[in-house]
Amino acid sequence: MADTFHSTDALLDILEAESFPRPPALVANAHVTGLSVARALKKADVPVIAIDRSPDGVAPPSKAVDYAGRVTYPLDDAEGFKSDVESIVEAVGRDVVAFACMDEWVHAFAETAPDGVRRPFSGPDTIDRVLDKESLYSSAEALGVPYPETYRLSETDPERAIDELGFPLVIKPARKREFEEAIGTNVVEVHDRAEFDEIVAAARKAEIRIMAQERVDVEQGRDHSVGSYVPPSGGTENALAFVGNPAVRYPLSFGTSTLVERSPLPSIEAHALTILDDCGYHGISEAEFVYDRSRETYVLLDINTRPWKWIGLPVESGVNLPLAAYASVTEATYEPGPDRRTKWVYLRDYLALLAGDGRFRDRFDSETWGSILSGEFENRPGLTTGVYRPSDPGPAAKLIETEFSDREYYCAC
Repeated sequence: MADTFHSTDALLDILEAESFPRPPALVANAHVTGLSVARALKKADVPVIAIDRSPDGVAPPSKAVDYAGRVTYPLDDAEGFKSDVESIVEAVGRDVVAFACMDEWVHAFAETAPDGVRRPFSGPDTIDRVLDKESLYSSAEALGVPYPETYRLSETDPERAIDELGFPLVIKPARKREFEEAIGTNVVEVHDRAEFDEIVAAARKAEIRIMAQERVDVEQGRDHSVGSYVPPSGGTENALAFVGNPAVRYPLSFGTSTLVERSPLPSIEAHALTILDDCGYHGISEAEFVYDRSRETYVLLDINTRPWKWIGLPVESGVNLPLAAYASVTEATYEPGPDRRTKWVYLRDYLALLAGDGRFRDRFDSETWGSILSGEFENRPGLTTGVYRPSDPGPAAKLIETEFSDREYYCAC
């Protein structure tokens, strides 16, 4: 367990004094998703080094994290990030395997390509093909994968887009990261012409490609995501895939995943893997679909080229995607485990729903709550958690510490 979140220099000193019989995993950032990745890798005793710009993530106190420390944040200084990572490689004395848990870390590892880092995911050009919405939706259209009605405002007269879509509509960027930096969010719902013109003008000033998209008539509770790992050899037949249904979100309508259940859906699994294959992507990803009540079908919204918040669900269900990724670039081997029906819950948000939203009704019975509080759930199939685990209490304690203080940790997970 990493008892301390170290400065860069202190982390290097500690790593130089250690020996590593196998390549350690370098996990960035060190919050909810990074914690789940570390726990997945620890099932095979992979050494884990958690890196971040902040000490307030929940991963460092975990028993699954061996070392933790600060590195230069890549959005502040990409070359500084590369230098820090290469110093870690030198201190370790052998290659490391990169796991990037937010988009900026994905881009940083792919674009700066630090020496000594084995990257179990595609390079920058392929990542851009997936993350760029114009490219992604073009691939979807060519493959017959449904997606929301969308107009590229670099090619379409805004008047026509408004006439076709009506209000409210959604403004999305081709590249999420640039839009978030300029506008402060990655999607904007606009309700009238004044809001539309304001966002379009701001995007043009920042030279950001944007799209006008229909506001999908989403059926709450029926959205699904396809989590997968595609090996470097590619091919849909070689991929590991898992379909989950975020049945409960916080906030309920369009919030973050809070209770997720396994829900096999071969049609969208095939759609996700076909698009990834068309783009030539390998690595871990999450493809997000929502159910369009008007069309009575699932439509593709987005694909994230990284681990995601509830990646612990496929791990506990027998599909350890991080370990498969690690094995693809090392001498380790991986075979999927037995299929287990499991639910995943992020208790912090689930309890907030119970306390504050009168529309929400508890999905757990008293027996389930008893197994959660006693820790018995860890020893039997059926339920796993995002942070809280009595056998590994440090992350939950860290979450409480930051929750009830003026310290704040931002993570899109």
